[in-house]
Amino acid sequence: MVVRRFDDHLKLRLRVRAAQHGRSMEEEVRMILTEVLGTEPPPPPPPNLAALIRARVAPVGGVDLEIPARTGMREPPKF
Repeated sequence: MVVRRFDDHLKLRLRVRAAQHGRSMEEEVRMILTEVLGTEPPPPPPPNLAALIRARVAPVGGVDLEIPARTGMREPPKF
């Protein structure tokens, strides 16, 4: 992971904090992220909209639609 446009003052604070804890800057970042984000699993992904709609209308039953046969393409307009 690469973090760009990192503020110099913030980088210095991170370096000092890492030194105070006897860690590398990389390890300090890992520890900060673990403290902030925790070790819990990520939340489940949002449900699929099509699946939600299908589940909502399933008790009502389906509808059989007549699908018209395909025809050739029409002529393009002439200008």
